[in-house]
Amino acid sequence: MRDFSFIILTYNEEQHLPRLLNSLYPLKAPIFILDSGSTDATLDIARKFNANIQTHPFENHPKQWHHALTVFNIETPWIIGLDADHMVSPELFSILDNFNTNLIPNDINGIYFNRKNYFKGKWIKHGGYFPKYLLKMFRKGQGFSDLNENMDHRFIVNGKTIVWNTGILLEENLKENQISFWIQKHNRYSDLVAEEEWERRKNMRHQTLTPSLWGNPDQKIAWMKSIWWKLPLFVRPFLYFFYRYFAQLGILDGKRGFMFHFLQAFWFRLIVDIKIYEKQRAEQNKPLSAFPSNPS
Repeated sequence: MRDFSFIILTYNEEQHLPRLLNSLYPLKAPIFILDSGSTDATLDIARKFNANIQTHPFENHPKQWHHALTVFNIETPWIIGLDADHMVSPELFSILDNFNTNLIPNDINGIYFNRKNYFKGKWIKHGGYFPKYLLKMFRKGQGFSDLNENMDHRFIVNGKTIVWNTGILLEENLKENQISFWIQKHNRYSDLVAEEEWERRKNMRHQTLTPSLWGNPDQKIAWMKSIWWKLPLFVRPFLYFFYRYFAQLGILDGKRGFMFHFLQAFWFRLIVDIKIYEKQRAEQNKPLSAFPSNPS
C-alpha cells in the first residue's frame, strides 16, 4: 500500500473527475470522495475507479473539508486533499511514485505543492499566480481544515512544512470557460467573503494562523490579508488590480490573462466591497430597539 491516500470533494464533476482520477489512479493509492449531492454521472465515475464514497450536504469548503477529514477511515500515514478540477502533473506523479514516508523528517507534518492555474485554456503565469504554493499533503492526525475561514479554504498542520517546487498541481475549471457560470459562482463566493470580513470587523472571527511576511506560504497570505482588511473600501480593488496587472506583470498573460486578472482582482473584490458597504448601511439605518418604560 502507498504511504498516502487521496481525498477529493465533488459536486456534479463528471466533466472534471475522469481527468483527475486518470492522472492519479496509476499510483494505486486509496481514493476517498466526499460528494455533496451530485445529480450527474459523478458517483458512477467514482465507482469505476474504486473510490470510497460518502455524501454530505455542502455549506462551505472549510466545513466540507472538516467533515471529509473526520468521516473517512484513513489508514495511510499521509493524506492528500484535492479538488475535482485538479490534475496531478507528470512531475508531481513522479515525486509521489517515489514517495517514502521514512525519508521525510519526523518534524515535517505538511507539504506544499506548486500550483499551475489555467483560465480558458491558458496558464496564468503572472500576476502573483505562479509560483503558488498550496498545502495539500499532511500527516494523518496533524492536518485540519481552517474553520475560521468562510471562503478561502486552507489546511493547517501542527509542526513544520516543506515545499515541493517541482511538485506541480494543475488546476483548470472548465465550467468557468462560460462567463455566466464564472459570474454566478463568484457572486455566491462574494456573499461568503463579505460575511466573513464583516464578522472580522466586528471581532467575531479571527485568523488561526499567525500572520508573518517571513513565514510559510499561508502565513504570508495571512499577513497580506491583515493589510487588506485595513484598506478603505472601493479603493482597494483599484490598488489590487494595479498591483497584480502591472507590478506583478499580469499584463504579460495576454487577452485571457486580462480577463482573469480583471475579474479576480477588480470585479470580484469590488462586489465584495459593495456588499460590505450594504451591511454597514443596514446597520446604520437600523431603528433603535424600543426600551420598556420603567414602572412608576
